[in-house]
Parts: sequence; structure tokens; C-alpha cells
Amino acid sequence: MFITPGTPRIVIISYSMNYGVQKCVWTALGDVTANIIQATLVIFVIGSFLSDNPTILNTLKWLGIAYLTYIAYDIYKSRPKEINTEDISDKSFFSFYKDGFLVAGTSPKAWMFFPFIFPQFIDFNSNYIIQFIILITTYVVLDFLSLVGYAVLANKLIVWIKANPKIINTISACVIILIAIIIAFTQQY
Repeated sequence: MFITPGTPRIVIISYSMNYGVQKCVWTALGDVTANIIQATLVIFVIGSFLSDNPTILNTLKWLGIAYLTYIAYDIYKSRPKEINTEDISDKSFFSFYKDGFLVAGTSPKAWMFFPFIFPQFIDFNSNYIIQFIILITTYVVLDFLSLVGYAVLANKLIVWIKANPKIINTISACVIILIAIIIAFTQQY
């Protein structure tokens, strides 16, 4: 689920094409830092409340599905913007980190992802702190690698992306709809 297109991946792709892959590493680090904070809040603050109230969780699930459907439609209908491959201006490493942190920290996709996915893999009747550490470490490593993978891929495919921007929107919209369908049929509370 974390490799699906979303705002952080769009930023990574844009930065990769404008600044190069190396600077995207800082954006990816900012992203995963925000995700660690979000996951911690969900598991230790919000998650226990939601697991005790399945009706609220189910309502949030359907709101999330509706939101994902809206996002997919919006992406599909949007007109691709001109992709610029020239360096815009030099940014500091901290600026890249901050951008990644803020984009991920304010991304509704991330706030919907953690309460739906993480609690399924944690047995709160057992030592859930160790389970959380294993889960968040695995997630952070895989998410970071996927972000860098997006950056590398965007950098390699820049010519094709410039020639076919609507295809990217269509693929992204279809992936988001598929995620909404999977959540609708597999997440039972």
C-alpha cells in the first residue's frame, strides 16, 4: 500500500526531475520521519480508541474509501502540468527534508493508512511495543526504498513522462481505485 501514488511520491518525482536523485534522499528522510510520528500517534493514542469502537472505525473506512475515489477521479481528470527539467534554484538539504516531512505529515493518505493497516498486525494483548518497533522499522525501510525507487525511475524515464503525462494520471487513478476496492472488501471491523 505504501508504494501507491500519492502526494509524497508526486513531490519525489518532481524533485527528482528538477534536482536529481541525490537530493531526493533528504525528501524521503523527511517523509519517513513524519510517518514514524503518525504511526506512533495512531498505535499509542488513536489506535486503541478505534479498536474499542469498531463502528467509528467502519465509518472512517467508508469515508476513506470515498476520499480515495474522489482523489482517483481528481487525478484522472486533472490536466498534466508542464514538466521542467532545468534546475529551478538551489535548495538546502534541510529544505528538501522539511518538504518531505510537511508533505507526508499533512497527507490524508498517510493519516488514513496507519489506522487501517497497522492495528491489524499488532496484538494489543501481547507486547505491542516490540511488535510496533518491528512493524515501523519494516515500514520505514520499505517506504524509504520505494521513495528513492520513484526518484530513480522518474529520473530514468523523464523523456517518456514528458511525452505521456496523461498516462501517468490514468495509471495513478486506477491504482487508487484498486486500493479503495481492496479496503472495501478486506477490511472488516
